Amino acid sequence: MRNKALSEQVAIVTGGGTGIGRAFAVALAAAGTKVVIASRRAEVVDRTAAELNSVLGAEHVFSYGFDLLDAGQTPALVAWVLDRFGSIDLLINNSGLAIPESVVDITDGGWETVLETNVGGAMRLVRAVYPHMLSQDFGDVVNISSQAGKHGYADVPSYCASKFALLGFAESLRDDIRKRQANVRVFNFCPGLVDVDHVAENDVPRADAIHVSNMAKTLMYALSLDRDVTLEDISLYKK
Repeated sequence: MRNKALSEQVAIVTGGGTGIGRAFAVALAAAGTKVVIASRRAEVVDRTAAELNSVLGAEHVFSYGFDLLDAGQTPALVAWVLDRFGSIDLLINNSGLAIPESVVDITDGGWETVLETNVGGAMRLVRAVYPHMLSQDFGDVVNISSQAGKHGYADVPSYCASKFALLGFAESLRDDIRKRQANVRVFNFCPGLVDVDHVAENDVPRADAIHVSNMAKTLMYALSLDRDVTLEDISLYKK
């Protein structure tokens, strides 16, 4: 199977300005990957890209203002990346949100916003990027689901439904890859609570959460595996 060094790859990380997405961008950029961090908060990804490039002493991180809920922006993002870098090798569907509502108090607006962001946004990105990965016979898709994609919680039913759905969509993508015998992999991360406030290397995470660096370490491990090795749903949580 065709392989490609991380230093030769181009990645898109949604929600890459803060938290888990930023940790992914730090690890990938340190390995030489060109990382496009995309978020609707353009000022946040602009600042993050500038900070990370300053630390690296090189331009490896690129910002892009991007609203997942605007369907027309997905093809524009993909076209921009391909035009600038000529490739998309890694897609990390990290953007997501939760709206706390009980089962009996779910609002149509809350339900639709969560499902459209957490599942619809990922679907549209895969739909736009996957054909390119097939044509170049190389690619990885990483979906950030949750323990809420494996267990239901009464206070966030729409979030749980979206994260279960994301895993189901990923299984459909995997089946398509198998049938095509394509050199594309799909990894699903299912973390418990991740402390996205105490993110410095020496910060101690709060008692019920893992340090965000563990997500980045796991990403880099998964990407380092041989192309013919399957690693499916990855659970990480505080013991």
